[in-house]
Amino acid sequence: MTDSLVRPAATTSAASAASTIAAPALRVFLVEDSPVLRDLITEDLATIPGIELSGIAETEAEALSKLQNNAFDVIIFDIQLREGNGINLLRVLAREAVQPDAVKIVLSNHVGSTYRRLCEQYDVPYFFDKTAEFGLLHSLLLRLSQRQA
Repeated sequence: MTDSLVRPAATTSAASAASTIAAPALRVFLVEDSPVLRDLITEDLATIPGIELSGIAETEAEALSKLQNNAFDVIIFDIQLREGNGINLLRVLAREAVQPDAVKIVLSNHVGSTYRRLCEQYDVPYFFDKTAEFGLLHSLLLRLSQRQA
């Protein structure tokens, strides 16, 4: 009697193959001129599965150039920048219909009602105080990344 080697048939199906393909990461663009805050936000984003920091700008002009030439899912804006400001950037993006589908978030120390109203005018649904609401930004990005999956 001889032993025969029996090999199981391959069981790969389209469903199991699809389950191994990960959803694309949310592409995040950060407009922030403070190196300390950029590092803090970058480190925080790295802890959220499904988030990819895909671009950074320190000035209004640099941000506009990058936003006009690349697609992003989420854009995080500071209001006060080294050169220019986030409100002007939001105004130009709205006027020129640049990044219309991106989720826009303002993270700033300038949290007065005037700034909040201006941001609402430019379709910014999320506005967070850097000093008091940083954790809310993290929670929002976590929720957005889970929706993407």
